[in-house]
Amino acid sequence: MIFVQLAILLGMILIGSRMKGIGLGVMGMVGLLIFVFVFRMTPAEPPIAVLLIILAIVTTAATLQAAGGLDYLVSIAEHIIRKNPSRITLIAPFTTYFLCLFAGTAHIVYSLLPIISEVAAKQRVRPERPLSVSVIASHLAITGSPMSAASASLASILAYSSASVHIMMICIPAAICGIFASILAVWKKGIELDKDPVFLEKMKDPEFARSMDPMEVDEGKRVHYEPRPGAKTAVAIFGLAIFLIVMFGAFPSLVPHVGGPPSFSVNATGHINLTALIMIITLSASAIIMVVTKTSTVQVAKMSLFTSMATAVVSILGVVWMSATFMLANEAVIEHTFKDIVSAHPWTFAIALFLMGALTFSQAATTRTIMPMGVALGITNPHLLAMFPAVNGDFLLPGYPTLLAAIDFDRTGTTKIGKFVVNHSFMLPGIVAIVVTILVGFVLTGILL
Repeated sequence: MIFVQLAILLGMILIGSRMKGIGLGVMGMVGLLIFVFVFRMTPAEPPIAVLLIILAIVTTAATLQAAGGLDYLVSIAEHIIRKNPSRITLIAPFTTYFLCLFAGTAHIVYSLLPIISEVAAKQRVRPERPLSVSVIASHLAITGSPMSAASASLASILAYSSASVHIMMICIPAAICGIFASILAVWKKGIELDKDPVFLEKMKDPEFARSMDPMEVDEGKRVHYEPRPGAKTAVAIFGLAIFLIVMFGAFPSLVPHVGGPPSFSVNATGHINLTALIMIITLSASAIIMVVTKTSTVQVAKMSLFTSMATAVVSILGVVWMSATFMLANEAVIEHTFKDIVSAHPWTFAIALFLMGALTFSQAATTRTIMPMGVALGITNPHLLAMFPAVNGDFLLPGYPTLLAAIDFDRTGTTKIGKFVVNHSFMLPGIVAIVVTILVGFVLTGILL
């Protein structure tokens, strides 16, 4: 029976991922309906904490966007990339990583992809190289940022005071090593641009050839960027919110002790728990940004990040609730089947994380769905931290928006999906980055934790 139920679970995820948008969420609810009415399963608790974390964090990021803070951060990243054009394959991925790490979202990479593609092509560097690694770097940033829903979800699942700090301690340096390894992997990937037959054919078009002129002074042709009034202030407030979250995670004694019985907001020791703290700090930062920079609530509600939050909430509610119900109903079977394997070879759990990430296209949903099973199987917290970056399996099938955007922005045609679908431009750097990041993570947990 468990195999029939698993087939339904995977079927709903596959259909939902093809529908895109809220498809994953609504098909997850269909799966839950089948589990409850046909198999008489008891519904698990819905992922309320994760949904509230997403609401709080994305609202704050949208407020930063409305105040012009994201544009200001992108302008800094663009300046760094354009200042080092000959080293674009090295500079662009790390610039992208740290920008997304600070912002807590990979979607900010859309602003950088056309710049990376343009600079690379004019330097006659195959754009596939910096573009592919930059996209992977933007995903890895999610599993190290204290402002991402995935990291906040893992911290709440691990449920110990310094979890968020340990995520940063392990995942950030491990990801940097993984990104560097992926850069080396693509450094000479493919034919050099000035010998690529597709590019040479495109260069026969005079207008395209003029746009690819390496002598063109890009800075002179661009409109000079002036930060909006309050943009820098918004970034400073956002940065302060990150600092406070990290500080409370590093020094649990600073967390307010309010007493009272354990609840959603209070842990067993009577202290405010990390989930509640994140929501309080981020939404307070959002309010302060609005007041100080005179950003209206209407502006915030119109931002792309804010509108995308509805999709994320519906998707995670459906797929995580369905998956959690399946796990709850089959917990004994799963534990009996996999506990010995996972205990002897903890790294095998990373495969489950990676495949679920590839199916759900969501780091937060994958974290909330699979990580509790890791805890139940007895995997230690350090090992779970080391394997956390495996949730970035969303590049396996080239349907994630950041991958498609990179392909579209590469006018030279070097960044592409192969004949067999999985042999796309992002496969090599993605696999190398994830494997190296996890290996380094295991080493770091052995040293630091």
